[in-house]
Amino acid sequence: MFKKELRIKYRALRQELSHNEIEDKSLAIANRILQLDIWDKTYFHLFLTIEEQKEVETEYILQVLAGRDKEIVVSKSTFQTLEMTNYLLTDNTKFQKNEYNIFEPVDGIEVPNAKIQVVFVPLLAFDKKGNRVGYGKGFYDKFLSKCNEDVIKVGLSFFEAEEHIDGVFEGDICLDYCVTPTTNYAFRQILS
Repeated sequence: MFKKELRIKYRALRQELSHNEIEDKSLAIANRILQLDIWDKTYFHLFLTIEEQKEVETEYILQVLAGRDKEIVVSKSTFQTLEMTNYLLTDNTKFQKNEYNIFEPVDGIEVPNAKIQVVFVPLLAFDKKGNRVGYGKGFYDKFLSKCNEDVIKVGLSFFEAEEHIDGVFEGDICLDYCVTPTTNYAFRQILS
């Protein structure tokens, strides 16, 4: 299936999920993340949930990261340039919703892309090779292309992998892992 078709399919599947299903599946994903070989890293980039899109609730992952004393990085999006600016999450970080209902930091301590070691990636669908389908703006491909080559990319999905995604472009950046409520997928050997 092509990306456009997958976006339609998975948006519809998400809309069928109840609030309780989203909470249960998100908690299961957060628990499965504990099994990944990423915990020797320090800087973790985490997206903040867009409730209207029925995304994975990342509050549970935030709690896991905070409990392990990790440095948590959140971003602010500039839609004119499709760029993300990354900020360290602190007790003083203030948030506001942008015009797309995304909670973003107002300002703070900026974190360079090169410091980020693990990125949790939002997505609509993914396949068994680690290709992913996002919302189509290219924010994460652009952001990930500016991170170090060894940055670990972890997708989060309520649903299992598609067999194959048609129409993958050369500039699309693959995942290293994808975590669902029931499965941890690994797509390449992570170098220590």
